[in-house]
Formats: sequence, structure tokens, C-alpha cells
Amino acid sequence: MLFSIAFNYGIYRWMLKKRGRLPLIIGVAGNLGLLLYFKYTDFLIDSANMIFKTDIPLKHILLPLGISFFTFQQIGFIADTYRGETKRYGFIDYCLFVCFFPQLIAGPIVGHEQMMPQITAIGSKKGMDGEKFCRGAMLFILGLAKKVLIADTFGKAVDMTYGALGDGVDASQAILTILFYTLQLYFDFSGYCDMALGLGRMLGIDIPVNFDSPYKSRDITEFWKRWHITLNKFLTKNVYIPLGGNRKGNVRTYVNLLAVFLISGIWHGAGVTFIIWGLLHGIIYVITRMVRSHGSHKDTGNVGQTSKPSNDKKTSGIRIADILSIAFTFIFVNIAWVFFRAETVKDAITVLKSCVMTPLSIPSRNFAGNFNLNEFWYVLKILHIDRFIFAPYIMMAIYTVAGLIVVFTALNAKTVADRSAFTVRNGILYGILLLWCVVSLSGVSTFLYFNF
Repeated sequence: MLFSIAFNYGIYRWMLKKRGRLPLIIGVAGNLGLLLYFKYTDFLIDSANMIFKTDIPLKHILLPLGISFFTFQQIGFIADTYRGETKRYGFIDYCLFVCFFPQLIAGPIVGHEQMMPQITAIGSKKGMDGEKFCRGAMLFILGLAKKVLIADTFGKAVDMTYGALGDGVDASQAILTILFYTLQLYFDFSGYCDMALGLGRMLGIDIPVNFDSPYKSRDITEFWKRWHITLNKFLTKNVYIPLGGNRKGNVRTYVNLLAVFLISGIWHGAGVTFIIWGLLHGIIYVITRMVRSHGSHKDTGNVGQTSKPSNDKKTSGIRIADILSIAFTFIFVNIAWVFFRAETVKDAITVLKSCVMTPLSIPSRNFAGNFNLNEFWYVLKILHIDRFIFAPYIMMAIYTVAGLIVVFTALNAKTVADRSAFTVRNGILYGILLLWCVVSLSGVSTFLYFNF
């Protein structure tokens, strides 16, 4: 990272003296070369071995934490400098811009226009903003709860299934695993984003929102305005628009969109599964744009914000259409996540085939047991519910239903933290939630996006 920072700051200072394509090309090539070496060397060697029937040993290079994020962030900074959008910044300010730890290892990918004015203003304000600190702490606790209490619990069931694919998985377990991973990734990534925003607020820095209830989206274009918002903005500004955007006809527009999603897939991981995941989203995105261009789709705003209808019948029609659109988008995202999670294409196909080619049956008690956390199981025992034959499945059902209710209807954690009153009751509740999270921490639990 130190080499990357020094290299990019040197390119930045060079561009301030001599703005041109040469420093831009060297800067982008250097960043991509670093990312290629650490992240994709083994993938390229493995692909070459498979294609050319060679036996080149893999390097097993350790991946620096957060390299995809701080590399793209610095490419964006260099590109903005080339466009004349940056000012003159000192080396220490630049280091903090890249290394600000709440968003360093899993995003968001922040721009200089969002961070540098705040960084350069450090020290100019007297005292600490108490309300901002407290609301940041609330947001951090909510994000931690999402990760520790919800995402990690779903993750246990997901890992069990993917670890047992060789033994065969029935349809019910395969379907539930797909859904559980969708929920795990949601609470894991949104939890990290909430923690990053919360820590930033506690330190007096406003980090841009990177996650906005994406499963409420009515189509895939809306999904990508809500999921990993800063990555979408980066790729739009630095890939889609330079390729021509939508200025050179429909065919070129669709090719540019596919290129963006292909890059997004490759950025997320070194493997064919990530490429397939990116292209699946790209294809559906292009189809959606094609339908819209032919006037078959009319945007009605954000979820729950439809135009006022003239009668109840029209209202029902709009609501049904929205519900169906959300359901279709959610199902597609679920299927695409299979390739995102699977180690190999074969594993992904095995999971998908199990959904339709194996019989439905009640999931095993071991599978459901991943949700029977000690604190909840004691409650079931006190209520004498544990004696019933369906007892092992109660917590799995509660987690699933509650998770779906949250992703489709609940307010964002940021909104909840902003609206929370400073009362003794709320202070006790947040304190209990924090204590519960700390007590529940066991073993090593990493965020999924740390892998990227």
C-alpha cells in the first residue's frame, strides 16, 4: 500500500506540472499491473494450464487487504486530475484520503470531491460534534448487529451446504441456501457500510452512502443504483462515459454496458464464476434498457413513491405491477448470487440443478440447527417449546421471515440512527445490543467484501 500511495502521489504531482495522456496512461497501467499481479496471477496461470495443457505451478500470492478498493480509488483520483477536477493537496492529506480506515478495506470507493474538503478542514473546527458522534455510534452498533447477529448466522447454513455438495443436496435445502446467501450478503455488506459510515461520523468525516435497500428494486437498473453505489458511479464515470456512453447509438450503448458489467465481475474476483455473474447482470441490464427504449416500461419513481392515481383500481394495478417487478428482480438476483458464492461453475450448476431435479423434503435438523443460537434455544426451553418435533425449525423460520421483512419493508439503518431520540431508554437498548454483539463474537468472522 505504501508503494501504491507513493507511486500515485508522484503521478498526481507530475500531472499537476504536465497534464497529458502519458502520466495518465502510466498511472492507470501501474495500478492495474499491481492489481493484476496480486489478484489475478494464479487465475491467469490456472487458465493457461487448462488451455495449453501445461503444468505451471501456482504462485499463491497473498492478497493485500482492500487492494481492489484503494486501487480503484486512486485510479479515480488520477483520472479526475487529468480532467482538471482536483486541487493541489499535500502528501499527508492524500495519505489520509487513501488510508482512512473505516472505508479502506471494503469501500465505499470515495472520490476526492467527497473527502478532500473534509480532510483539509481537519483542525479548523473547535470541539467535537457530540450529536454527530452519538448518531455515528448508533449507526455503528446497528451495522455490527447486522453482521454478527444476522449475516453470520445465515452464513453458517450457507457454508454447510456448499461444503456438502459432493454428498448431494435436496431441492428444499438448495433453494433455502440460495435465499440464505442472498440475505447473508445483504446484511453483511450493508452492515459493513453502516459501520463505516458510523465510524466516519464518530471521527467527524461524512462517508458517502454505498447501500440503499437494493432488494426493493423493481428492475436491475434500479438495483445498481442501490447496490454498491460508489462502484457503479466509478465505473460510469471512468469506463462507461469514456467508452462513449449512450452517445453513439443503441448498439454501442449496449456493448459499453456489457463491458462495464464484465469489468465489475472481474473486479469482484479472479474466477470464471465472477465473470458469469457480471455478464448475467449485464445481459439483464441491457434487456431492461432495450425494453425501456421501446416505451414498454415507465418509471414510477422509488419504491413506494408512485404517482397519485385517479381511482382505487388503478392503484391496485400499480401495486401489483410493482410487487411482481420486485419479485422478478429479487429472484434473478438470487440466481445470479449462486455464481458469486460458488467456488466453481460446476458447484453453481450443482446447486441450481438441485433446485429443480431433486425432490422437495424437510431440511435436515443439522441444517436448521445453524439458527439455534444458545440464547434463543434457552428461551425455547423455558417456554417448553423445545419438546415439539418442529422445534429445531422455529428459529430458522423466524430468521428467514424477519430477514425478508427487513429487506423489503424496513427503514435504512442510517435513517433509524438519524431518527433515534437521545433518551435513556434508547441508550439502554443500544447498549444491550452492543453487549449482545460483543458476547456473540466467536472465532474469526470476516466481511464477505474483504475478499475483494
